Amino acid sequence: MVGFREPLVIERVPDPTPGPEDAVIRVEASGICRSDWHGWMGDWTWLGLSPQLPITPGHEFGGEIVALGREVRDFQIGDKVTVPFHYACGHCEHCHAGVPNRCDHVGIYGFSWDGSFAEYVVVRNANMNLIRLPEGVDALTAAAVGCRFMTGYHGVMRGGVRPGQWVAVHGAGGVGLSAIQTAYAVGARVIAVDVDDEKLAKAREEGACEVVNAKNQPVVEAIREITKGGAHVSIDALGIRDTVLNSVLSLRKGGRHVQIGLTTSQEGGFVPLPMDLITSCEIEVVGSLGIPHPDYAGLLALVAEGRLRPRNLVEREVRLEDVNEVFDKMTRFETRGFNMITAF
Repeated sequence: MVGFREPLVIERVPDPTPGPEDAVIRVEASGICRSDWHGWMGDWTWLGLSPQLPITPGHEFGGEIVALGREVRDFQIGDKVTVPFHYACGHCEHCHAGVPNRCDHVGIYGFSWDGSFAEYVVVRNANMNLIRLPEGVDALTAAAVGCRFMTGYHGVMRGGVRPGQWVAVHGAGGVGLSAIQTAYAVGARVIAVDVDDEKLAKAREEGACEVVNAKNQPVVEAIREITKGGAHVSIDALGIRDTVLNSVLSLRKGGRHVQIGLTTSQEGGFVPLPMDLITSCEIEVVGSLGIPHPDYAGLLALVAEGRLRPRNLVEREVRLEDVNEVFDKMTRFETRGFNMITAF
């Protein structure tokens, strides 16, 4: 990426070499995530996530280790691996507490340094950040897990969703569909909210028992009617002012709002909330970022067992040179699932 909102350019560069604590991964599959699109658009400067150009985007990938630094102990050349999209240092209080997704020195592939829209990518602090793939999980599936699927999964976990509860998911894109599939897998009754009937149809395929089209239905009233009082847990996967407010306002007393979608340039990180309602109804507001590294193995085990199916959300496999076309479709909100680079 050489310029914001400018076509990405493919260039030949020297193959990377690992530092003492690093690993070089041959990328077999890389997701094209809306977060990559946001970076290309120049969004999220308020989070310090505006990349320094030029940079190689990409933060969802799976592949094979081809080179290791001398201090990497836990992996071998030839291992099939993936990573959480968020780098962790392994030394701060949050890493020591088992929540490295909150690392004080967090970095994001494709934002903080070169990412996975390439044949090879360097993983820093490999002992901490590499995740070995279990049998039955290939590189394409691993790339589909992060970041969208694992973000939706962790959001459901952060919501404390229990069997039989009503869960409303606002936004049926990649992250939202991942949350829908996960909530259904744990036995929740799921309501999908979107403005696109095709996305809502896909949401039904992934486990939503009810859908609400926000373009022609009053969202809050519809959810309260379906649930007879409001959702137990509501997840906003978009970060848009209207979806955040709809999520909070459609909860029952004691409900929990989980925010997994970052805001757009229009909100700039700030959305006003109905604080008196939150106080009087004892509503909880919970943030959720990625997934803690220690939880990744459990997530991949559920995928290997077939209880979670991120491959269901793969819309198509594309070539590296197709990225600009996918970004253009994202600008027009025409993507319906995960677009995955599998040819470099």
